[in-house]
Amino acid sequence: MRIHEMQLATVATILLLSACGGDAGSNGSEDGLTGSIEIDGSSTVYPITEAVAEEFMLEHGSGVRVTVGVSGTGGGFKRFCAGETAISNASRPIKDSEREQCVAAGIDPIELEIAYDGISLVAHPDNAFLECLTTPELRAIWQPGSTVRSWSEVRAGFPDQEIKLYGPGTDSGTFDYFTEAINGEEDASRSDYTASEDDNVLVQGVQGDPGALGYMGYAYYQENRETLKLLGVDNGAGCVQPSPETIRGGQYAPLSRPVFVYVARTALQRPEVRAFVEFYLEHGGELAEAVGYIPLDAAAYAAARRSLGGPVDGPPATPAPARDTGGAG
Repeated sequence: MRIHEMQLATVATILLLSACGGDAGSNGSEDGLTGSIEIDGSSTVYPITEAVAEEFMLEHGSGVRVTVGVSGTGGGFKRFCAGETAISNASRPIKDSEREQCVAAGIDPIELEIAYDGISLVAHPDNAFLECLTTPELRAIWQPGSTVRSWSEVRAGFPDQEIKLYGPGTDSGTFDYFTEAINGEEDASRSDYTASEDDNVLVQGVQGDPGALGYMGYAYYQENRETLKLLGVDNGAGCVQPSPETIRGGQYAPLSRPVFVYVARTALQRPEVRAFVEFYLEHGGELAEAVGYIPLDAAAYAAARRSLGGPVDGPPATPAPARDTGGAG
């Protein structure tokens, strides 16, 4: 998704303020960086990486071009492990099988956690009966072979209205995470729903269908909150809606999660790639927040920068507070 103009203005203001008092010539004309960086993968992580890419190119002028694609987490890893991209966006950790493919191709993937997200359940804005769903109800709707076709089959008192389902496709890390959290097994899902790796397609589907239920990243709900209805999830401890506080603290269970970028270790030998990744870890938190995600704490970004090697300024790493992630549904 292209970032909303107001969000871009916020991003620009943040970076302008953080640069006050710095050196002139922020267009990068003196740093000599040149080249191109290709990134692909998760549509959930796309808005953060796109914001970082736009600010990075503003700072470094026309010498470096960064392109960000959206093929889903799985699709992104296929390209990454084939050596076609230097960086891969991912809304779940890399699978063992994907890592093995990377290693076989001589690619050592470095995992960098960059923000928190909460997979958000959404309905049509005019839906008057639906406020919250329990994890058993979600399982009944989404499990493989489900025959649930009407809202009246989900809960007594719900109307006899056809359910239309919208969710990510099978190459999406959001699909992987949701199916494991709700159905207890990754990739276990009914298949008779409208699927897309592009969250904007899901947004448009739910917006246009009175009986709709969909799931997507929290930032996509935030971007479209005037035309979507946000639902809560009851994992056994009462209904909780996703918010920066409940996602960061893990109370929004079991659908709060970290999101990642992966960089090939050999790609870091390219000055433009190293500069981009270091820029990402320096500014990614504020940019993630500007486009609707929940940043990590400063120590976590500093620890990630140290994992790249070389001198890094920033506070020492400290253990993150324990997060109540709840059960897996």
